[in-house]
Amino acid sequence: MRADMEQKIKARKTNSNPRIVASSGNVFADLGFKDAEERQTKVRLAAALCAIIERFGWTQTEAARRLGINQPKVSALLSYRLEGFSVERLMHFLTALDQDVEIVIRDKPRSRRAGKIVVRAA
Repeated sequence: MRADMEQKIKARKTNSNPRIVASSGNVFADLGFKDAEERQTKVRLAAALCAIIERFGWTQTEAARRLGINQPKVSALLSYRLEGFSVERLMHFLTALDQDVEIVIRDKPRSRRAGKIVVRAA
């Protein structure tokens, strides 16, 4: 019995050669989500909102008042549970917090196969 167990462990060690794959830059695309660009955009917008709320030291109640939503929605936002938030709504929240949101549209480089969405907090 012990020899059989040792053989199985040895087989696992030789067969468990981890495969390392370079990231595409979008973890949601790497995980195979069809809406990867939208998910990444939402996360980046939410990260900007979270940073603003933290910078001002607002409670969830205060942030809710300023955003015009209830505290449980702020809790979801701060926990990155973003299913109930559209990209447009997150941008609206940013403008409600006196932030400018700038959308720039330009031709993609020929070296890249598809267009992409980029969100950067300044």
